Amino acid sequence: MNKKIPIWILQIGVAATFFGHGWLAFFFNPNWLPYLLSVGLSVESAEMVMPLIGAIDILLALMILIRPYRYVLFYCIVWAFATALIRPLSGEPIWTFVEHGSDWAAPLALYWLLYKK
Repeated sequence: MNKKIPIWILQIGVAATFFGHGWLAFFFNPNWLPYLLSVGLSVESAEMVMPLIGAIDILLALMILIRPYRYVLFYCIVWAFATALIRPLSGEPIWTFVEHGSDWAAPLALYWLLYKK
């Protein structure tokens, strides 16, 4: 089986996820404020950190499209899992974690296809 097509599909999907979330964070999505507050940040700190998080996510999206390096993908898996998990930890229903499962499963699948021999 030719792995190039599923790899490219996953690259686009992962990049779209990180670019979309990054864009929203870069321009400060107030709906995400409770997530940052739940890990101990103040409102002022969250307002400063969220655009930085957004910029990093956008950079990751571009890196995934150009060349999905192993450590970039690993970071994406861990970060997406943590951001999905923070939803129920901040008081939302557990189903919000389930809903965001593809955010971390897609980079995991891409990692598996590219780097697991």
